[in-house]
Amino acid sequence: MDNKLGRGTFVVTSLATGFALAVSPVTAETLHTDSTGLVAGEIKIGEMLAYRAQPDGGAKFPLVVVVPEIFGVHEHIEDVCRRLAKAGYTAIAPELFARQGDPTKMTDINAIITNVVNETPDELVMKDLDATVEWAKKSGKLDGDRVGITGFCWGGRIV
Repeated sequence: MDNKLGRGTFVVTSLATGFALAVSPVTAETLHTDSTGLVAGEIKIGEMLAYRAQPDGGAKFPLVVVVPEIFGVHEHIEDVCRRLAKAGYTAIAPELFARQGDPTKMTDINAIITNVVNETPDELVMKDLDATVEWAKKSGKLDGDRVGITGFCWGGRIV
């Protein structure tokens, strides 16, 4: 078996590790938007957990799907959802890595990349994103077909 690391794999892994270290979710400056006037918290979309925030009330709202970086749905991603909800959107951040592990409980970035991110096929991610939009449609709270998506780091790649 050849144990050589290909140049492309080395470059991508090095860049991802460096960027992941730079945007690590553990900071003293994490914002916390309160949930006053919102419906916010964990939901289930099929077997997948997700974080949802939307204005409290009977209206229908446009949807923004929030795709997290490799650290999964943590306080910063939840705060982004609450900020979007304060602006009049339903925001849902799906736990796209749930089948491979919980990166919010892991501290070794290389293990997150190797055991979680690299083991999460794009095809499955796309199906989970479709399921998220379908869940919002079935909730009766989606304003027509007004759907947007945003992502951070790995989530930006997915977007």
